[in-house]
Amino acid sequence: MNIGKRLQLSPRWAHHAACALLALGMAPAWAADWPTQTVRLVVGFPAGSSPDLSARALAEPLAKALGQNVVVENKVGAGGNIAADFVAKSTDGHTLGLMINGNMTIARILNPKVPYDPLKDLAPISLIGKAPLVLTVPANAPGQTAAEWLTQAQKAGNTLSYASPGVGTVAHLGMELLKSKAGIAPVHVPYPGNPQIITAMLGGQVQLALLPPAMAAAQVKGGKLRAIGTTSTGRSPVAPEVPSLAEIGVKNYQLEIWNAVAAPVSMPAAVASKLSALVSDIVRSPDMRARLFQQGWQVVGSSPEGLRNRIDADTQALGEIIRHQKIELN
Repeated sequence: MNIGKRLQLSPRWAHHAACALLALGMAPAWAADWPTQTVRLVVGFPAGSSPDLSARALAEPLAKALGQNVVVENKVGAGGNIAADFVAKSTDGHTLGLMINGNMTIARILNPKVPYDPLKDLAPISLIGKAPLVLTVPANAPGQTAAEWLTQAQKAGNTLSYASPGVGTVAHLGMELLKSKAGIAPVHVPYPGNPQIITAMLGGQVQLALLPPAMAAAQVKGGKLRAIGTTSTGRSPVAPEVPSLAEIGVKNYQLEIWNAVAAPVSMPAAVASKLSALVSDIVRSPDMRARLFQQGWQVVGSSPEGLRNRIDADTQALGEIIRHQKIELN
């Protein structure tokens, strides 16, 4: 039987067959030889952003495991969708993306004109880590306690503004959900990434934001920002000193961010399986686990199927926020 010919005829059969070959130690030669050139790891947010830091942490050990250079490229814009579209349409066989929830789930639900379909055009590789977000305000925000701040924010209505890394990001959807749960009404102001959001908050241009834990912690410890609460149901191990929003009276509210590695759906299934095993092993290693924890991530690591299950669950949950809050691109 000509395995290569059969793999081209049926993508679904190809995926299962390639995985079976890998399990038996008989991966096709082209999978064993991959990569044959520098691998690009594309990020949709600026240098210094949470996805960028994770990508740069992953690049070095992945390069050692693959025996080829891994170069991080930042393609910023549209809440990470420019980078996701670039990855989805790449045909060189050596382009990957480090993406966040929104890029791999609800991009098309939010905007039918997005030029790629995350559920059809991207191949899940491995979930890296997950974390709650931290509701963060300037250090001089009104109220001595988190609960007092919330009361003041409820009275302020739409005179407050909040920042996110872009329309359709989890920080944007999470704040819209928070508005309905907490009775606040701040106006949305999108920014290219979280470093710019922090600058805007410190400069007084915006008054609140949902930030990744490590980025919030650095500013809180420096006395520049205050942490109001996390989006977890209880206290999170990545921010144990911060109460959950439930503790200050916001009921039935839970939200997680996650990041993951994805490839174009055209990537051969055996290569994707090889990559998944490598990435999962790397992020679960003690050194990387500690490094990612410092960045505010609870390490996961997963199979492509595990990441696909998370994508399906988040597509439903985040899609419901979009429909319930009637969120549209402006």
